[in-house]
Amino acid sequence: MAEHGFGIVGCGMIAEFHTRAINDLPNARVVAAYSRSRANAGKIAGMAGGDCKTFDDMDAMLATPGLDVVCICTPSGAHLEPAVQAARAGKHVVVEKPLEITLPRCDAIIDACDAAGVRLCTIFPSRFSPANRRLKEAIELGRFGRLTLGDTHVKWWRTQEYYDSGGWRGTWSLDGGGALMNQAIHNVDLLFWLMGDVATITAQAATLAHERIEVEDTAVAAVQFRSGALGVIQAATSAYPGLLKRTEIHGDRGSARVEQDDITLWEFRDKVPGDDEVLAAIAGASGDKAGASDPRGINHAGHRAQLADFLDAIDRGRAPLVDGRDGRKSVEIIRAIYRSAREGRAVRLPLSED
Repeated sequence: MAEHGFGIVGCGMIAEFHTRAINDLPNARVVAAYSRSRANAGKIAGMAGGDCKTFDDMDAMLATPGLDVVCICTPSGAHLEPAVQAARAGKHVVVEKPLEITLPRCDAIIDACDAAGVRLCTIFPSRFSPANRRLKEAIELGRFGRLTLGDTHVKWWRTQEYYDSGGWRGTWSLDGGGALMNQAIHNVDLLFWLMGDVATITAQAATLAHERIEVEDTAVAAVQFRSGALGVIQAATSAYPGLLKRTEIHGDRGSARVEQDDITLWEFRDKVPGDDEVLAAIAGASGDKAGASDPRGINHAGHRAQLADFLDAIDRGRAPLVDGRDGRKSVEIIRAIYRSAREGRAVRLPLSED
């Protein structure tokens, strides 16, 4: 099993999750940490242990011996430049969600990685939870019959202090949006992964519970999928005290619901033996609220599973389970929601311009 050396670019909160995930993998280690803040880089290096070096110069970091994968953990609207720089240096690239905040910036990352012949993935750990993978499998097996409704709800709470804690939070230029682009994008990704591509969106968005932010803290969207099925997206950081995120899938032969990472509804017209196992797990569900009110209230298990898949993709020469083009799709859906809310009309996908 080949060992892979990781570099972390941007050493804020989310970099800690990447570092913990890499530390858990037997074939990976963090060998470099880059930040404009030497203190932040030192914190990540301390978590990584070993001989992890710190840098405030990207070119120097990219020249680190043994470095072959770079994780981009900068603010959302600052993913493009380091991702492209890493790709041009021949490094495989992992980008924390969202891939970027506009479609042209997403495309520039994808094109740079294609041109350099390196792998690219966007971090969406929710796809790797056992509950969501079981839901995906049931859809692929046709257990729902014809899909009719697909809904996702992220009714979370963030304090004013959360937005005030970083100059980039709540800005269009670096956050790229609010509750949708920063928090609910995980569930937006899940919804199209489960239900298929989106055809049209009609939406409204507002800032209702926070001050000094440019972006929405509350949004709703009605969705029509290309299959003809309908759906709803709700996203908020304005819903005190913060509720479990929820995804519901319905068809003419079954319904299922995942709350956080637990299946809480699993009903099908045609039963199979494995259903008893799911129903037993429902009875013992934890009800963990994870990041509903605390941005640090998530664990790194999903990151670990996704990074393990990415390294396997590198070693085997295959595409990762979540690539850059998948990351682009969730940004496109959210940009369509923002356009619909701004212009007061239905918006058809794919977007002709961004």
